[in-house]
Amino acid sequence: MMSDSTMLIQLTAQAEAHGADLLTLRALIEEACELGAARALRSLGLEDDRARKDLDEMRELLSAWREAKGAAGRALIGWLVRCALVLLVVGVAVKFGLGGITLP
Repeated sequence: MMSDSTMLIQLTAQAEAHGADLLTLRALIEEACELGAARALRSLGLEDDRARKDLDEMRELLSAWREAKGAAGRALIGWLVRCALVLLVVGVAVKFGLGGITLP
């Protein structure tokens, strides 16, 4: 089997020898794109068979993180609202002099 870089070299030579017709140029561009994409994946460490599984797991983790962050934000807002309501009730109680009432 021919490597990507060998195919690219052969297509470049063919384009030079034949005056680079449209079909040859398209094939050259396609091979160059595939070679560049393979290099990019290799530089990121994503060229092996586990890469798809790794990306799926990363997406799941990111989704869980976003959900947890949203839930934490909603919980914080809920606690702040509750605290504000408690302070409001205590303020009203103090205003009307209900602070001295004892429960039986």
